[in-house]
Amino acid sequence: MTTFILQYNSEAEINQTALTVQQTFKSGYTRSLKFRRHQLEQLWRLIDDNTDALCDALYKDLRKHKYEATLGELITAKEEINDALVHLDEWAKDERTTPSFVNRVGTTCIKRKEPKGAVLVIAPWNYPVYLAFTPLVGAIAAGCTAVLKPSEVTPHSAKLIAELVPLYLDNKAFMVVNGGVPETTQLLDHKWDHIFYTGNGTVAKIIMKAAAKHLTSLTLELGGKSPVIIDENANMTVAAKRIAFGKTFNAGQTCVAPDYILITAKAEEKFVPALKQAYLEMYGSDPQASKDYARIVNTRHFKRLCNILMENKSGDVVIGGQADENDLFIAPTVIANVERDDKLMEEEIFGPLLPLIRVTDIDDAIEYINSKDEPLVLYIFSTNKKLVNKVLDSTRSGGVLVNDTLMHVSESSLPFGGTGPSGMGSYHGKSSFDAFTHVRSTMIKGLSPVMESAMGLRYAPYTPRNLSVAKMLLETIPQFKRGFLRKYIKWIVVVLLFGVHYARNSRL
Repeated sequence: MTTFILQYNSEAEINQTALTVQQTFKSGYTRSLKFRRHQLEQLWRLIDDNTDALCDALYKDLRKHKYEATLGELITAKEEINDALVHLDEWAKDERTTPSFVNRVGTTCIKRKEPKGAVLVIAPWNYPVYLAFTPLVGAIAAGCTAVLKPSEVTPHSAKLIAELVPLYLDNKAFMVVNGGVPETTQLLDHKWDHIFYTGNGTVAKIIMKAAAKHLTSLTLELGGKSPVIIDENANMTVAAKRIAFGKTFNAGQTCVAPDYILITAKAEEKFVPALKQAYLEMYGSDPQASKDYARIVNTRHFKRLCNILMENKSGDVVIGGQADENDLFIAPTVIANVERDDKLMEEEIFGPLLPLIRVTDIDDAIEYINSKDEPLVLYIFSTNKKLVNKVLDSTRSGGVLVNDTLMHVSESSLPFGGTGPSGMGSYHGKSSFDAFTHVRSTMIKGLSPVMESAMGLRYAPYTPRNLSVAKMLLETIPQFKRGFLRKYIKWIVVVLLFGVHYARNSRL
């Protein structure tokens, strides 16, 4: 199938693509660190060489300003690549572990870092470059082969990615498939060694069902209604500016955008004017005329957001409310006095609408959060450590950010992911490498006749004497590890095993 912008892959092309990456992986082609490093460097060059073209595609798809495109998509992706290049040797290195007491002598225990295999990465439309390339960084670093499926909802970006990937990355190991639901369904019919999906929970259930046929492991980066708690004593000017940033970046079409605010009536009196001033400073009195403000991705999502706002039975629009379907523009909009069971509070908003929910105190806010599904992130604005810790100890979420919004996503040292309905698994930095890596537990033992004789305790015929010796070795002696004999335990084990060996031989 073909749209006026994007060429979809045929059924035969999709089948051949899946077969190619599977065969390439089985050949061992991608396993060397030299190969992985070169491909990571090439991915970095792809972004760096084509910055203007990528920014242009993002503008055509989302009216995303070059500033947002550069900071929110390109630089962040390049930083993930840099982090992988710096730490690749460390991440991929086998780890030796200390054997337990029973295996202490003559045994080597190793955790081998091995690539999972041929993987499928399904990217979303809201950050079509960053959320396509960042999981790919983990797959490359881990030594996997990969098929990348960009979102057809952002056709200019998908088309450009399909053109650029073959020019920079190895064509046998990393391939792009474009298409809609039928093409994605066909991809899911194939057996993959791991599937990485970013998107919504409805599609995630379909992907899980498809993966279950082959018992394929998954990473699901989803979303949810991420709440904001604002302490009455917080600096409202700073809090408002940072919340405005998080809610309007990419016109609110961000999985970790603040979804709603829990606030007391007293705090709301100070917060709403501060938020109104923050929006004014960022986008002027007419946000539609601002070149810095993005647009809704398409008509379907525009109507979805407008319907949510119109069907809401409670609340008062205190900021914004303007919309223009021809321009796919919805102003930064704040709705106060929203009831807890209203339309705005049912699903993730994924747009520039921000409901305010009145709470009596922090306990009321915690109770409401816990009545909902676990969010992808929980935002807290407070300098009261006791209050912050109370929220942390009493709630669950994929992540937490205190006194800011969005910025935790850019921190590669922190795993990023949800819990429950907001996601499964995590990535970024080493976590991306781990997502596509199988830790292969490996135990290597010697074949010494002396050790084999000592290990005879485990073989039939079972006798009371052998059981007594085994219990001494397994229960009593290991307690020395907690005492002053800890540093001598290895030699104690050796002596005991030799004692068992000679006792058995003398009996024979």
